[in-house]
Amino acid sequence: MREHLVLTGSKKGCDHGQCGACTVLIEGRRINSCLTLAVMHDGQSVTTIEGLALGENLHPMQAAFVEHDGFQCGYCTSGQICSAIGMLAESRQGMPSYVTEDLAQRDAELTDAEIRER
Repeated sequence: MREHLVLTGSKKGCDHGQCGACTVLIEGRRINSCLTLAVMHDGQSVTTIEGLALGENLHPMQAAFVEHDGFQCGYCTSGQICSAIGMLAESRQGMPSYVTEDLAQRDAELTDAEIRER
């Protein structure tokens, strides 16, 4: 993505799937791009940080990061934003986390514990 498509927002960090700097959305689900091969996702929609804004209008998650100073050095920020968007989508789809108390509840409340775990 970085060299051939010049999509440089996703970064190579730990190369072990631990830091999240390389997180992208594939078919709307978050994935660490360092742990997958492009050929495994042939024909699927891949969204990087560059594809979130609509023209000059930032994605609401991008705008929230700017508004609330959600940056440190900024290196992993694109992965954090993609991960946050994916986490919210997982929750809306009823995917449980390790701390989800009621597995039958379709749209679990995003408590602090849920957000931290996800």
